[in-house]
Amino acid sequence: MGLLHFLQTRSGFKVDNRKTTSAATLTLRQSLWPLCLVTILFFLWGFAYGLLDTLNKHFQITLGITRTRSAGLQAAYFGAYPLASLGYANYMLRHFGYKSVFIMGLVLYGIGALCMLPAGLNRSFGGFCAATLVIGSGLGSLETAANPYLAVCGPPKYAEIRINLAQAFNGIGTCVAPALASYVFFADTSDDVDALKSVQWVYLAIGIFVFILAGVFFVSNIPEVTDEDMASQVASTHAGEQEQPFRKQYKLFHATLAQFTYTGAQVAIAGYFINYVTETWPGTGDSTASKYLAGAQGAFAVGRFIGAFFMRYVKARWVFLVYLSCTVAFIAASTTQGYKTGLAMLFLTLFFESVCFPTIVALGIRGLGRHYKRGSGFIVAGVSGGAVVAPILGHVADMRNNTGFAMIVPTMFMIVAWTYAVAVNFVPAYRDTVDKTGESDVGLQAGGGVPKEDVEIGAMGRSKEVVIHRKEITM
Repeated sequence: MGLLHFLQTRSGFKVDNRKTTSAATLTLRQSLWPLCLVTILFFLWGFAYGLLDTLNKHFQITLGITRTRSAGLQAAYFGAYPLASLGYANYMLRHFGYKSVFIMGLVLYGIGALCMLPAGLNRSFGGFCAATLVIGSGLGSLETAANPYLAVCGPPKYAEIRINLAQAFNGIGTCVAPALASYVFFADTSDDVDALKSVQWVYLAIGIFVFILAGVFFVSNIPEVTDEDMASQVASTHAGEQEQPFRKQYKLFHATLAQFTYTGAQVAIAGYFINYVTETWPGTGDSTASKYLAGAQGAFAVGRFIGAFFMRYVKARWVFLVYLSCTVAFIAASTTQGYKTGLAMLFLTLFFESVCFPTIVALGIRGLGRHYKRGSGFIVAGVSGGAVVAPILGHVADMRNNTGFAMIVPTMFMIVAWTYAVAVNFVPAYRDTVDKTGESDVGLQAGGGVPKEDVEIGAMGRSKEVVIHRKEITM
């Protein structure tokens, strides 16, 4: 009976988006546990992404494939994102809530990780790509829910800080993965079969851990935020974006384009980092270059912590503009440099890339109100840029036999993303929406928030709810 009562008091899997819940007014303290739990997810997909970058070079060696073909991993991984964020994951999010998407994403991630075992046994690059597609589907589902959840779970004023701090743990994951790979994937062995076995064991461990984590989410209370919650929150700021039909959310679509081009460039740079170092700094081995990649990803994580610190005192949109401007400058410089100077340019590029992805998410969904969940799916779908830009860079590198020169490709895509950073700071329609929503005092009033028991009740979609009738917004 004790177990039955425990399960009955856990948050459920059905959400009524016509109702408001107490979860919309959580204070910093009340939102701490769900935020910590979701932050673990950021580390997980940072780790998966970091492994992907090292597998790119690893398979070039062990399977004898070209740089262009090795980009199939990135194409499979990031190509799965729009399938999730615009398809099944977004549908689940809107009808069954955040918790259901978290669990579904973890299960898909675990299945994909276990699929790496037969792919390794058969030395099949196609099999690895298929397994990576499943992993990407899982992580795309997680990202569809986790990024917007971090932005709304707690006071809106600190949304950019929360998402950047959580994404910093994503950066730690991308740092740990290549460091591990430098010892496991690039260990001194002349046996390609043994080299592929190391990949299998790593993903077996990941799969087991992910399934355990899915169980933790199943028994945890995850406060749900409904469309009506967001509509009420935005109405209090007079941002007004939700009164426009979805097809007229032009600022959202610009943010989606920025995410597509920025993420594509970021993925391409990291995916060919090892190639860049070994080609522009003769005598540098793959294992050493992988350690440099780990160091650069460490700079990426540090950049997010520092960026979040600055956002406490400076508006997030200004921090975003400075970081992305520096990113464009340093990646452009890397195309003509080599040796230690070229490596330094890439280190600085990754440092300043750090806040861009999460800040585009946070700024892009500002003021969307009832369109919030659907809009966040579009921005997360922009991650599919990673499936486009990396193969282009690989093709240019193969044509010119020069990865350094090929860095001109991500430079061009970064410039397109930079237009959003400029717009959100200097175009009044962009700037005013972001600032009005960011100045909300929800969750910050004296005595604000709700009692703990109300948070749990609200999370289950029972009691403490008020039905608010609003005019339906049509397409």
